[in-house]
Amino acid sequence: MAKRAESNKRNTLYGGLFILFGVVLASTTFYFYQVFYTPNVLVLQGKMRLKIPTGASFNAVMDSLMKARALTDPLSFGFVARWMGYQDHIKPGLYLLQSDMSNRDAVRLLQKGEQLPINITLSTARLKSELPEKLCGPLEAKPAEFEALLNNEQACAEAGFSKETILCMFLPNTYEVYWTYTAEKLFNRFKKEYDKYWTQDRLQKAKLLELSPIQVSILASIVEAETQKPDERPRVAGVYLNRLKRGIPLQADPTVVFAVNDFSIRRVLDIHLQTESPYNTYKYKGLPPGPINLPSLSSIEAVLNAEKHSYLFFCAREDLSGYHNFAENGAQHQANAEKYRRALNKMKIYR
Repeated sequence: MAKRAESNKRNTLYGGLFILFGVVLASTTFYFYQVFYTPNVLVLQGKMRLKIPTGASFNAVMDSLMKARALTDPLSFGFVARWMGYQDHIKPGLYLLQSDMSNRDAVRLLQKGEQLPINITLSTARLKSELPEKLCGPLEAKPAEFEALLNNEQACAEAGFSKETILCMFLPNTYEVYWTYTAEKLFNRFKKEYDKYWTQDRLQKAKLLELSPIQVSILASIVEAETQKPDERPRVAGVYLNRLKRGIPLQADPTVVFAVNDFSIRRVLDIHLQTESPYNTYKYKGLPPGPINLPSLSSIEAVLNAEKHSYLFFCAREDLSGYHNFAENGAQHQANAEKYRRALNKMKIYR
C-alpha cells in the first residue's frame, strides 16, 4: 500500500510538473509570438522615413525611433533586434517604416539594408558650382566632397573631361539613387549615365558634324542660352554649325554674358564685347573651352539633328515673343537687328 501511495504521489507530481511545463511553454511561445509578430510600429500618416547615418550605433538607431515615437513598445523591439543580431550589423541608409509592421519585419528590413530609393532631378544650372548642392542636398554625401571632385583635374581626366568641360558629363534628367551614395559613387553614376546616353547612333551623328560629344554639349549650351523655344533650337544650331564650318566667329551673345559673369544683362553692349576671355566668341573663333550652362537634352538633340539651311545670322524678333528672325547675309541681319533695337528702346531696356 505504501509503495502504491508513493507511486501515485510521484505520478501526481510528474503530472503537475508536465502541466506546469506545458503552461510555461505555451506562455513563452505566446510571448515570443507577440514580441516577434504583433504590430509594434506606429507612425503618423502610416509611413515614416528613418535615416541611419554611416557609422551609427544601435543605441543611435533606438534613439531615433524613440524620438520619433515610432514604436509602441521600444523594449520589445530592442529585445527582438538583439535576438536577431542586428545590433552588430547596423547598415546605414534611408528606410521606410510603415504602421503595423511587426518587430521582426522592421528589424529584417533594417538588417537586410533594404533602403528606400530616392529621386534626384537635375534640370538646369548656369555654373558648375551649382551642382554640389543640387545633387548632394538630398543625400548623405557632403556637397564640399562633390565639389572637390569637380575641381580635381585627375578625377575629371579619368572620366574623360577637364575641369572646364566636366559640366558636360551631367545630363539633365531624374535619377533614382540611394541616400548613402558617396560623392565618388554619385560622380561615377553620372559618368555611367553619360556613357549610356552616347549611343553609337549619337556618336555617328557627332562625327558627321566633325564634333566630339563634348563639343556637341558645349555648342548645345550656347543653343540653350539663345532660345527657350525647343522647336527653334535645331535652326539656331544650324546657324552656328554653318559659322563653324566657314571659320566665322560664333559671335554668340550668351558667351559674352558668361565671360562678363553678369547674368542680369539683357542687352549686350559694345563695352561687353571688349571683355578679354576665351569664352568671348566675338574675340575668338570656334567653340569656347567649356559649356556656358548645363544644356538640356533638347538642346543636345538639336545640335545632333540640326536643321540644314544657309542662315548665318539670327536676331530676336521685335515682338519679343522669344523667337528669332534668321538671315543669310549681313544686310538682312542688320535690318532685323535694327527692328529689335527699336523694340528694346521702346521698352526702355538699355542694358
